[in-house]
Amino acid sequence: MISWEMSVDVVVVGSGVAGLTAAHDCAAAGVATLVVSKDAADAGSTAWAQGGIAVVDDATGDTVAAHLYDTVVAGAGLTDPVAAQAVVTEGPDAVRRLRSRGAEFDAGPAGLLRTREGGHHFDRIIHAGGDATGAEVERALLAAPGLPGMLTRHQALDVVQDEAGAAGGITVLDPDGGIGLIRAARVVLATGGSGHLYSVTTNPAVATGDGLAMALRAGAVVSDIEFVQFHPTALFAGEATGQRPLVSEAVRGAGAFLVDGAGRRVMTGVHPLEDLAPRDVVALAITRRLAESPGGIDDHVFLDATGIENFAGRFPTITAACRAAGIDPVSTAIPVAPAAHYQCGGVSADLNGRTSIPHLYAIGEVARSGLHGANRLASNSLLEGLVMGERAAATIAEEIAPGAHPVSPTDLPEVRVADPGELDDLQRALSAHAGIGRTATGLANVRTPVVRSAPEDDVPVRAAVETANIALAARALLTAAAVRTESRGCHVRLDFPERRLAWAQPIELTLVDDELVVGDLRTPVAS
Repeated sequence: MISWEMSVDVVVVGSGVAGLTAAHDCAAAGVATLVVSKDAADAGSTAWAQGGIAVVDDATGDTVAAHLYDTVVAGAGLTDPVAAQAVVTEGPDAVRRLRSRGAEFDAGPAGLLRTREGGHHFDRIIHAGGDATGAEVERALLAAPGLPGMLTRHQALDVVQDEAGAAGGITVLDPDGGIGLIRAARVVLATGGSGHLYSVTTNPAVATGDGLAMALRAGAVVSDIEFVQFHPTALFAGEATGQRPLVSEAVRGAGAFLVDGAGRRVMTGVHPLEDLAPRDVVALAITRRLAESPGGIDDHVFLDATGIENFAGRFPTITAACRAAGIDPVSTAIPVAPAAHYQCGGVSADLNGRTSIPHLYAIGEVARSGLHGANRLASNSLLEGLVMGERAAATIAEEIAPGAHPVSPTDLPEVRVADPGELDDLQRALSAHAGIGRTATGLANVRTPVVRSAPEDDVPVRAAVETANIALAARALLTAAAVRTESRGCHVRLDFPERRLAWAQPIELTLVDDELVVGDLRTPVAS
């Protein structure tokens, strides 16, 4: 089964902001580090992040306390205030270190330019290239001196474990179809999210829930999986499925507003911040307005940005995407609709990225650090990646000595695959029944593909591995969404429309003998 093997101190799975930050810091500490990316080094979600980094500048009158307040409010009662405090407090220094690695942000005579996005009460969002912040962050981290070795186009398959259950490396599928074993004293999952559970997403093709599935199969605890954030304004162009261009929240921060097909404002009277309300509020408002259209046939609304001065100069990436679709955003309202965007929950991890499995770490979007709760505040994700990448690396450097390779794992995991031909039906079913608006009946009607072990004499293909990962991630999402009988943040139950005090707690899941087990819940209290 194993075609080749190698050993390092730390293997980081994923080459986005969290993974690259951790890899840089581990290597700087003298720890032999390897980054594994299943596609090109810059193919992950980080490079697609149009929004910026939410970071406080005291000189503007903003405060850490204000940023913490906005984060907790957006999290709808499930944000861990200790985790949020750590991330927003350490954010400014993390950004300074990122800039020292070469990242360049938009600046004016008074310093870095700052804008406001949904859910924020201060102009605290810094950008690069107007609407290309993630691309600049990715570029800087890949170009910075000291980046350790990287294996691109290698699909991580599973965490390997020793007889005590501790992580001891990973198996990978190489570009030639061979299975490799990478032994490592520490494994860091930084694989991003799982937007391709759905038919329409802002995520790139690599976002297939790989890290979440790997962690579940290793026996790790995951939580808050039911909270999937839909970005309210993805560019709507025809009947396209898969990845759609994002129209950044910064456009609404610059003064754009949402209208329906009849020209009526969508957000008036819905929320005090109107078009700058938190994303879950805006996405739900759009969905409801579409359902109210004559016959419920409207499939998009419009973002009117025609009043923004120098739109093309401020938002070049969005302008290019619109014009490629035959839309001139300078003179015409942009057709938009919600699309799956961000996984708020994930692998349960502490403030240093440690999971319930010894020696296994999870950082960035794949992790549930406690920062986001039931709904992520805009532009907190790149911030989390920077801070948690640094924290995980510092902890790993303290825990292991250079050359501390693990003992041999016991049994290597079997490669799990599923039929890629079943993926489209699953994505459509999840979009219909587990998107923005869920019911017990709808959730129960979603059927996931059958996952099986790949025969040893059959070379697995990446699409089959990804389909198996999506199927397991979908099972976790459906399980948690069915258990949470309330509406909170970006989890909306049409049959339980109210938020309930009894559910101000995360739902934890583990995989035992291929069955998802719900962790102990607190005794419900009166709501």
